[in-house]
Amino acid sequence: LALGSLQTSEHRVQDWLLRAHAAQRTPDPRIELILIDERSLAGMSKDFGRYPWPRAVHAELIEALQTQAPAAIVFDLVLADADNERPDSDQYFIDVAAAADNTYFPLVLLPDVHDAGLSLSQHADALGFHCDPRQPEQADARLAMVLPLAALARTGRIGSINFLEDDDGLGRRATVRTEASGYCVPSLAARVATALGHALPASEPQTLHWRGRAGARVTHSYSDVFAALTASTRAVPTFDFRDKIVIIGVAAAGLPDFRATPLSSLHLGPEIVASSIETFINGDALRSPSRAAVAAVCAVVVVGVLLLTVWLGVLPAGLALLMTTVGAIVGVYAALSLNWRLPLLTPALSGWLAYAVSVGESYLRERASHQRTEKLFGRFLDPRVVHQLISGDDLQSKRKPARCELSVLFSDIRGFTSFSEQRTPEEVVDLLNRYFSQQVDVIFRHGGTLDKFIGDAIMAFWGAPNADPQHARRAVAAALEMGRVVEDFRREIAGSGVEFDIGIGVHSGEAVVGFIGAEARLDYTAIGDTVNLASRIEGETKGRARILVTEATRKACENDFDWQEHGTVKVKGRTESVKIFEPRGRV
Repeated sequence: LALGSLQTSEHRVQDWLLRAHAAQRTPDPRIELILIDERSLAGMSKDFGRYPWPRAVHAELIEALQTQAPAAIVFDLVLADADNERPDSDQYFIDVAAAADNTYFPLVLLPDVHDAGLSLSQHADALGFHCDPRQPEQADARLAMVLPLAALARTGRIGSINFLEDDDGLGRRATVRTEASGYCVPSLAARVATALGHALPASEPQTLHWRGRAGARVTHSYSDVFAALTASTRAVPTFDFRDKIVIIGVAAAGLPDFRATPLSSLHLGPEIVASSIETFINGDALRSPSRAAVAAVCAVVVVGVLLLTVWLGVLPAGLALLMTTVGAIVGVYAALSLNWRLPLLTPALSGWLAYAVSVGESYLRERASHQRTEKLFGRFLDPRVVHQLISGDDLQSKRKPARCELSVLFSDIRGFTSFSEQRTPEEVVDLLNRYFSQQVDVIFRHGGTLDKFIGDAIMAFWGAPNADPQHARRAVAAALEMGRVVEDFRREIAGSGVEFDIGIGVHSGEAVVGFIGAEARLDYTAIGDTVNLASRIEGETKGRARILVTEATRKACENDFDWQEHGTVKVKGRTESVKIFEPRGRV
């Protein structure tokens, strides 16, 4: 069902291009129509009564047309039943039509009926049905059909006018011949084209290459032509049918002869016959590539789209595919001028489906990457910062170790060793968890990255994974709030007899930040002399202040806080003394 819907949609897309192309083509001027329209029915009713008229009328028209030497006179009227009320009129018509060797008549093939129909072995030669050399003749072969009057059928100038529909009900092709039990029955269009000396292809059937819009062909009212060519005087306009193929059919609303084609849902039957003859005599039937070729093109398109997505990325590949699709539309349209009817929807849909798969795969891969990163950074950052981080374009670069400008903070509980010796392990763990939770909330609130817990100590830093020119100010602000939180925490646990305080050291400088460790265990951390000095400064808080920062940190946010200098200190690993300062909030 899906394949059938796709084929129908493919036809619709090709029909749209074919209509646009046909509108730019001029119908073959060698073919003209004489139609029995409402004007003819009204104008000729006075002399010949209601339609169908006596067939002598058609005979007179044939005689008049012959005086202009047309290439062919083609009746698209099924003249099957004898007119028993006017046998002389029928005979007159038969005599004239049989003698006009450029006049042709239609037959209609009927569905196969067992043991019914005309014996082909007895009548095929007289009807002009030749044997099919590819199939053996069957002695009892029969074919059900509606033939014109017997005398006309025996002229051999007959052919089928059966309308060939595709699965969607539209006629796009014209039959060259119908094979039946070892015999070939030509179509009316093929019979005319062959008689005019045009070789027909062996393949069946032929896709019509339409010219002009529906109704664009040169058309004359039957009554006008009849009156002009049979009048004793030339008071009415004359017509010139010399070397023309003249098709006679009906167009009146009361005599419906309409079919659905790519050009119109109500395409006049005689016009379709004209288009069939036109395609045959011009040899420009549309060709279509084989299914294998279409499948190969679709495979190439799919592979190409997948490779483009890998090489260029999703958005550039989508733009390239869009431009290619537009180019394909232009190319398929241009191919019609070369008599090729190329598929458009199937390859394009294959490409866009492949692109959709690539986009989906890219999305899933990116989503998995984000989830892994979220899991990694979620241990160190506030969830809001993690969301902002993974929504950025340079996510991979942030996962690689890099040198950054940071402010590093160390916080340590004073007297923790003696405290832990006097408490049960459960009490120690409970107190630490409560304390760490409050302090980590402060770090996250100020945009910091939690590096690790080292026993009772906390290490955090600002300036990575997202660069932050205000890293020093944020670190000092966090340190001040951590001090205030400790005061609240001390009041909270005052009844437990626990003496609790902390020391905080901050230093700003350059450090290497990234995921560092073993393959099975990675930590997002900062390393370098900046980290070591921040740790040393925290150790200098004892007996001086709860919070101390280096001169580098003070200079980075000098105007944001009030400061109290605490002189210089010698720290392990440095030959020069380090100036230390205590930050205080603005009064």
